[in-house]
Amino acid sequence: MPLKRFIPAITLMLVLMNSHAQFLLTYATFSVGGTDTNRTLVRVVDSCFTIQDVRLNDGSVIPGTAEKITYVSLHEGLIRTQYSYSDTEKYYCQSEIPDNMEWVDEGVERVNGYRCRKFSTVSFSNKLECWVTEDVPVHATAMASFANLPGLLVKYSRNGNHVTLLQKLQKTKAKQRNAVDQPFFPNSYGTLLTSAALRKLSIDKLCVETVIFEDEQICFNPQLEKPHELPYDQTLRFANGTVILKRVHFDRLPEHYRIFAEVTEYSNGDAYDRTGSVFIIPTDKEISLLKALLDSVGVLPFFTDKSGGVYPGMLATDRYTPPVELVRFFTPFGVRHYNEYRSLDDREWSKEVQYKQDISDLGSMLSGDVYIGVFIGNYDGGGHKVSLRIKAYPEEDVWEVSDPSEHFVLPLFNTCNVMEMAGQNYGRFFRTDSLTVSFDVPEGLSSLTLRYIATGHGGWDRGDEFVPKPNTILIDGKVRFVHTPWRTDCATFRTHNPASGNFWNGMSSSDYSRSGWCPGTATQPVYVNLADLKPGRHTLTVAIPQGEPEGSSFSSWNVSGVLIGERK
Repeated sequence: MPLKRFIPAITLMLVLMNSHAQFLLTYATFSVGGTDTNRTLVRVVDSCFTIQDVRLNDGSVIPGTAEKITYVSLHEGLIRTQYSYSDTEKYYCQSEIPDNMEWVDEGVERVNGYRCRKFSTVSFSNKLECWVTEDVPVHATAMASFANLPGLLVKYSRNGNHVTLLQKLQKTKAKQRNAVDQPFFPNSYGTLLTSAALRKLSIDKLCVETVIFEDEQICFNPQLEKPHELPYDQTLRFANGTVILKRVHFDRLPEHYRIFAEVTEYSNGDAYDRTGSVFIIPTDKEISLLKALLDSVGVLPFFTDKSGGVYPGMLATDRYTPPVELVRFFTPFGVRHYNEYRSLDDREWSKEVQYKQDISDLGSMLSGDVYIGVFIGNYDGGGHKVSLRIKAYPEEDVWEVSDPSEHFVLPLFNTCNVMEMAGQNYGRFFRTDSLTVSFDVPEGLSSLTLRYIATGHGGWDRGDEFVPKPNTILIDGKVRFVHTPWRTDCATFRTHNPASGNFWNGMSSSDYSRSGWCPGTATQPVYVNLADLKPGRHTLTVAIPQGEPEGSSFSSWNVSGVLIGERK
């Protein structure tokens, strides 16, 4: 039954019997069997109380942290939650004390020395239990949404394992000058926002966001003049306009931040599904992809397959580190630009496609000066429009930055030919050869893992785009991992693909399963556990039974691999 009707009587009792009495309550929150994860202070005066969480961790606070106080006025029936970022930057939201929770009265129990009535309810499939006492002249709770319960919250439990418990109740004198005896409710709470807007604002303040590209065009333009310098924070275009690049500075973040690459794409004229890649160019060795972009692919180390094909810039050498792929994505068929050309009876076309992928395992590379780029392979004069943001979300509130040398990142190979429109060959060599690269494992590593991305291409019915092919990874000649990249959910993304070909049987080209990708999706890396590799020199081989060419059509494979680990 709703319990809001209990509030006026209890409020009147508090006002008459305890005029201006002040109380300080301390609550601890923990998981059953665990340690405290949160401490909450509740300050009570008459029919009003405030709720404020207290930090348990030492150290500097992360940027964007607000001082959050919730003000509950029982006689007004209102909850006001305030976020203060400075003396002048304050925001708040306001709501009524909820009375729509159907609490079940389960009788009397003694908890923590108090005689309590137990109430329970179910919310979003969670069982909530509250133990409330009316034996003390205090009406307050550590959770403002439970202010309709009749008395003092002593204990709260969610699903029997997440507990908030009253640890201390202290009565303070009205004339005592201490932290409790300050003006109770402020004269101004700041700027009023909706609860959703305030939550978004608080998240945006905590998120460390770096805008790399904003609505930049990636198209084929053979008249484009190639840059000869690499200034900071300027979008540069290479490979006849199909690669955009920027030199960006990243501050080092604490380890607890989760880092995401967020790509937004839509067609600016190109109707086809194209390979895209977000990548970093390492500059730790004598030769890098930067030199090729400024000069030509001819400056890159290369290998020749048994058919005479030349493949520059795909394998790590003593003098060269290949680009590190953060995200492999695929454009849909003409989203936005071709939305008016066709219609769906029961759905609307998307206006753009967003790819958001966790790249925290490569976060140590996003520190200091970084060359970061986006490639979309196309020969269209309008091409595509792309935005890229790097977003980092904290999982703790402490700012403690570790030494980046604690992380081991070793790029090994990348056959995604980001300089395709400047002469870099497709990865066609798997038909007659395997990919083989040597590397050194240093002393003192743990959790060594290969981060592997693979997609097959060849867009006819017998091409490798539409035929599952096992990828076999060997270490020192022994098979360690077999993975068949395959996506069967491509029809899910029909609304991204207005220019996709439609067939007599009701299917669309974009519906068909593919080798590790779908039009309008990002490909997920797979991880190969190599923790048992001993320090020293090793050889890694990737073998794929690539199909035979047919006429002018051929198959190819885009594979990239990076070793990641931690130093002990």
